[in-house]
Amino acid sequence: MKNLVVLSGAGISAESGIPTFRDADGLWEGYDVMDVATPEGWQRNPARVLEFYNQRRKRALEVKPNRGHEVLAELEKHFDVTIVTQNVDNLHERAGSTHVIHLHGSLFESRSSIDESLVYPIDGWELNLGERCAKGSQLRPNIVWFGEMVPLMDVAAQLASSADVFVVVGTSMVVYPAAGLIDYVPIDTPKYVVDPKLPNLFHIPNVVGIEKKASIGMEEVLAALAANIS
Repeated sequence: MKNLVVLSGAGISAESGIPTFRDADGLWEGYDVMDVATPEGWQRNPARVLEFYNQRRKRALEVKPNRGHEVLAELEKHFDVTIVTQNVDNLHERAGSTHVIHLHGSLFESRSSIDESLVYPIDGWELNLGERCAKGSQLRPNIVWFGEMVPLMDVAAQLASSADVFVVVGTSMVVYPAAGLIDYVPIDTPKYVVDPKLPNLFHIPNVVGIEKKASIGMEEVLAALAANIS
């Protein structure tokens, strides 16, 4: 089967009821992003950071995948689909997608504060002070914060370079390094970009822009790909 690589962002989860990244005033659900999404914020007040992510995790468990997620899962019947997501929720997996790479980490994992290779699943929605890794350090959310490296970018770039079809859904393509993934895609590869506010696509060859929300736009992508599905 052909390789279909997807870059997904906050827009696809927003339709399910998960708030998007942050407001223009720098607040994230009432929190200053520098207090809850940086290593420095963690050092200053780990309890505040844990509570912030506990509430996000609780909310993520209350919502359901939408049609955009479902279409991506259905495409596995016809393509070798890999989803590279900037989202930390598990809605792609809950919709049935089986190969999901979380560039910015997972809301449902914790990791050691001193050894990032020690990663643990979170059962339920709470991660609290006093919960420690095998080496005795406090567990933190397994999230890539501002100022930290994105360890899976090389993997994502390699996947993009081997894509037979490339789909971007629910992202404005302004947050790097993820936004640069489309530049790794071969020139002759068909590309689809789905978002209510399309970015400038003039520099991208063989691209179709669909200026709609994910649940509707992905149906159009499915229809466009149907002609090539044998």
